[in-house]
Order: sequence, then structure tokens, then C-alpha cells
Amino acid sequence: MSLDQTDRRLLQVLQRRGRISNADLAEEVNLSASACHRRVQRLEADGYIKGYVALLDVRKMGVPATIFVEITLSTQADEVLDAFEKAVARVPDVLECHLTAGAADYILKIVAEDTEDFARIHRQYLTRLPGVAKMQSSFALRTVFSTTALPV
Repeated sequence: MSLDQTDRRLLQVLQRRGRISNADLAEEVNLSASACHRRVQRLEADGYIKGYVALLDVRKMGVPATIFVEITLSTQADEVLDAFEKAVARVPDVLECHLTAGAADYILKIVAEDTEDFARIHRQYLTRLPGVAKMQSSFALRTVFSTTALPV
């Protein structure tokens, strides 16, 4: 299924305001409530909309530090990649893990309370990840821009 302009407008609004009522959404994109509901259901069924979430404030949740960790594995063998990916998915403080092309094999986005908390995460989880040959961590000093909205 391809997206038309109305679908794209629906997705733009839903990315900004996921809790908008169907009536308000329909009004904003100039559809009837029933047509709007059908389109949103179709977008969900076709997998364009994966789910709905609440975005939490990192400071209020007590994890204001963001750390990016570059991981280089000892080898690119499939079994090493698979073991690493399964293990890193179980680390509760890792928000994102990306397989990359470049100097590092993976980049992780981690949140922590502070440097001491990151030291705990490093000792308890990161040093135990399978196949790791090298690790380099960078602390974000300030988040200049962040969004979860994709360009539609």
C-alpha cells in the first residue's frame, strides 16, 4: 500500500500528538470521524503505525546522563554478532543498539544517573558482553535536538 497525502497528514499529527481523539484528528486532517478511524486502523494493520508510547522525562526518571558507546567486536562471525545482539538486548539501560559500517561495529545509546551509575552499568553489563574487543564511551554534554518523529 502506498501512502497518499491524507495518510501522511494523519501520520504527522499522530507522531506529535499520539493521544489525540479520533474526532480531533479527523477535524485536523479534514476527514469524517469514520473515514479517519478506518484510515488509522489500516495504517496500524499495514504496519505503518507500530504502536503508541508515552515519552518519559529523563530528568524526572532520574537518568539524565546519555552515553554513546562504540563497540568493536573481535570478529564479524555470525555467531559472535548473534551472541552480542542477544546479550545487549537484555541490558536494561541500553535504549538503542545500532550495527554500523565504520570504525566501530555497534553504537549503543545508554542512559544513566551519572558517571558512577555508568561505571556500574559498564562493570555489570558492558564488560560481560560476548565478543567485545574494544569499547569507547562518549558522554553527551547536552541534547541539542531530539525527536521520535520520522519525516513523512
